[in-house]
Amino acid sequence: MSRHLTLTKPATRSDKGIVTAHNRLAAHIGAGILERGGSAVDAAIAVSFAIGVLEPWMSGIGGVGAMLVRTSDGAVTAIDAGARAPAALDPADFPLTEGADADLFGWPNVVEDRNVIGAKSICIPGILRGLERAHARFGRLPWADLVAPAVALAAEGPQVDAHTTLWIASDMARIGRNAACAEWFLPGGLPPVAPAAVTGKVKRLPNPALARTLATIAAEGAGAFYTGPIAEALAGDVQALGGYLSCDDLAGFAAVETPSKTEPYREFTLHLVPELNGGVTVALALRDLSARTRPEGAVPTPAEVVQSCAALARAWEHRFANLGDGAERSLPSCTTHFSVVDREGMAVSLTQTQLSLFGSGVVSPRTGVLLNNGVNWFDPRPGRVNCIGPGKKALANYSPMMMVGPGEDVIAIGGSGGRKILPAVFQALIHVADHGQDLETAIAAPRFDLSAPPVVVADARLGAETVAALAKQFPVVVSERMEHPNAFTTLGAVRRKDGMNEGMAEPWHLWSEAVAEGEALMPAVTL
Repeated sequence: MSRHLTLTKPATRSDKGIVTAHNRLAAHIGAGILERGGSAVDAAIAVSFAIGVLEPWMSGIGGVGAMLVRTSDGAVTAIDAGARAPAALDPADFPLTEGADADLFGWPNVVEDRNVIGAKSICIPGILRGLERAHARFGRLPWADLVAPAVALAAEGPQVDAHTTLWIASDMARIGRNAACAEWFLPGGLPPVAPAAVTGKVKRLPNPALARTLATIAAEGAGAFYTGPIAEALAGDVQALGGYLSCDDLAGFAAVETPSKTEPYREFTLHLVPELNGGVTVALALRDLSARTRPEGAVPTPAEVVQSCAALARAWEHRFANLGDGAERSLPSCTTHFSVVDREGMAVSLTQTQLSLFGSGVVSPRTGVLLNNGVNWFDPRPGRVNCIGPGKKALANYSPMMMVGPGEDVIAIGGSGGRKILPAVFQALIHVADHGQDLETAIAAPRFDLSAPPVVVADARLGAETVAALAKQFPVVVSERMEHPNAFTTLGAVRRKDGMNEGMAEPWHLWSEAVAEGEALMPAVTL
């Protein structure tokens, strides 16, 4: 790869609402909801449904997630819809074998990869209960209006582009193990490829069963997913493949709503979802770092980068010792994050995921829903803190966060990429709080990744002096910045300061965008 390649994106600034998402069309759908008078939560719900159809390998209604909502009066609410194991799950069904898995966490291998791929890897999908809870508290527009764009997208099918082909081709083995999954993503047995632009034609991946499921959810509410015919079909399809998910699991799932957990840093206050996610580790690293003298420069010095890396390393040690996380590998992102701020100042930070790319690789044929592989969040070794067990809540790595400063200064931030999310969010917050950077500079800045301690992956743009300083304390691998594979995660954020809103999408993720309310979507041109 060229060492002279540079990608930039401008931040979007407006006195109206802004949506930052990992998919441009989804961001436009959310901005359209804001333009119709919807709240930031309304927009986030519409983005959640839409992006789950546009990029189902990352997230969707068969997955899980968490969010923070800040109202204009300053109150911040956390809504956790994270993964919980089915009640009938039997840990004895996951015997260990030799080697380590090649998926996200590098756990010891389980026979047949049952914790990673297939029906036994499925946890209770919770994201819809989280969206339902948020809408009941903070929504303005009718629920059906927020689901409608996703219904249309599923019926027509998202347009195939190079991004689609890349992700599907990268995980053909997982997709091909399930007939319904292969039918959706491998038409003709091969990854779909977009026609040449000169033809003016497009290729799409429709999912009629998912469109029907979403239409029912639009008309009847999220509860239609958890009880009744959809729940019965979903549980029946999973059990027919040897999984544990039951109607009782679905009916009994509830999202947890609490005040956010807070942590001071400099003159700012951090807000995070309280339990079993990556935000706690980011906050711990910042607490450690707060003891150092506040930097004076606009960018971190080599010594300051080393200090930040060491603080994060100590936070990882705490996580491993007390929470039971494992040694993640640097594999493709399989999560999505979006941040929203509306013209009144309500802000949302929401991360949702299937866990691994394409989740379990299981699509329920009767509902069209691609399901998560949340069991992979558990340590398969019996007796560990985070070991596999029936009904247990899994330890996740997603980190939707907010940082609130004096006056009106609110940042909603998060990312995708498993444990790589934590170092990226950590550094972006440091760039703002310690170095006074604006959102555009902080998101675009070169950074290190410390997600598989003690190895540090250093962005070559950090410079030789900084890389050398890191190498004195850590094993260092220098990596070029690229869209795929992504060694440094994909960030996205919005900021409201003194009545003006700003949104910034990751420059190195070519499909991410920050879209302002009222911004027109360029239509596709066909011949």
